[in-house]
Amino acid sequence: MSDPTPSQFSPHPETNTPELAQPLPVEANVSTTDRTAKTRQMLGMKGAASGETNIWKIRLQLMKPITWIPLIWGVVCGAASSGNYTWTLENVLIAAACMLMSGPLLAGYTQTINDFYDKDIDAINEPYRPIPSGAISIPQVITQVWVLLLAGIGLAYALDLWAGHTFPTITVLAIGGSFLSYIYSAPPLKLKKNGWLGNYALGASYIALPWWAGHALFGDLNSTIVILTLFYSLAGLGIAVVNDFKSVEGDRQLGLQSLPVMFGVTTAAWICVLAIDIFQAGIAAYLIAIHQNLYATILLLLVIPQITFQDMYFLRDPLKNDVKYQASAQPFLVLGMLVAGLALGHAGV
Repeated sequence: MSDPTPSQFSPHPETNTPELAQPLPVEANVSTTDRTAKTRQMLGMKGAASGETNIWKIRLQLMKPITWIPLIWGVVCGAASSGNYTWTLENVLIAAACMLMSGPLLAGYTQTINDFYDKDIDAINEPYRPIPSGAISIPQVITQVWVLLLAGIGLAYALDLWAGHTFPTITVLAIGGSFLSYIYSAPPLKLKKNGWLGNYALGASYIALPWWAGHALFGDLNSTIVILTLFYSLAGLGIAVVNDFKSVEGDRQLGLQSLPVMFGVTTAAWICVLAIDIFQAGIAAYLIAIHQNLYATILLLLVIPQITFQDMYFLRDPLKNDVKYQASAQPFLVLGMLVAGLALGHAGV
């Protein structure tokens, strides 16, 4: 093998030794950008890389792991609101199984079926997605949908057996949530065609459904919890609207009436932030009404940084700053959910 030439290590021959070789700044930036794009690809985020060939990575990309987090968290909030969760190994494992059902299995099913029915929109907005890019075949996608759906429902039934339910509450929630996911994405109903119905269905799926599952697993799901979490899901509607800004052009071309298409970007951004803030404040007001003042105060304090990031990022440029806003503000929203769950459990609601 020939000796390396000076230019392979440094522009200065006199300092030429292999240990001094460093990537140029441009090369380092390209490498960092490439890693970021691949991470986004794996998580199913906007701005992903294309060209993945590993079928299991492609399947994971279809399931959008980034979307599992709020559903997993919803189970935690439901367990807290039950007032009956105790820190035993058995309960931790059972809660983890419920998180597996809500996140990877049923949220994965939801995202896969959504990509299947959104392949024409994705060809415009996100052509690097697995289906429009041709990285995975339609029969493979359909198989994945059925495997995730049946596994999720099967695990729900097993959780009902563990909880000793005479009525299979968690199984019914899994089936109902899966049906909601189907009509959200699939014609003829395709709820997502309407910005109000679609985003509320999405908000309820991310907040109410996993909350109900976690609560039912460790306690008795009652009408008060159902109504409160459906109310909380109106804040989830606002969260769901944030995701519509990345696909305004494709939605407009294909006739989907998302809120940014219906009202324009600026008005839709205000609808989004007002829904997020007002309905969290409404939950805090309910906590005050049931004499959980400390929890209500903490919840309201957690709304303040959300308002700050809304002003700093989202309202100034929703199209550019949607991801930055979500990353900055949503941790405070999900912490507020846990605070509300703990308050409800403490009050014995």
